[in-house]
Amino acid sequence: MPICGPKCSLCGLIISAWGIVQLAFMGIFYYVKAVALAEDIPHVEYEGDLNEFYLQVDKGFQQNAYNCWIAALLYLITMAISAHQFWANNRSSLNV
Repeated sequence: MPICGPKCSLCGLIISAWGIVQLAFMGIFYYVKAVALAEDIPHVEYEGDLNEFYLQVDKGFQQNAYNCWIAALLYLITMAISAHQFWANNRSSLNV
């Protein structure tokens, strides 16, 4: 049973595919601690202990990587729903 039309489901497919690729790469770059993404980690204060500061930065990079991968999985679910809707719309147009 189609919930949305063929154009909407195709748009959902395209946006989901791009979201999966972008967030997967961002997660990889956060995981390898890319310096260009250092501004996007949670706020960390330097309070005199350099090892504690590095530990907090590493935890921030790791948390952002996991967040990106979770969002990519959510886009994968959206992509599956959009693909089903696209299939359902094409199937219903053949039966008419």
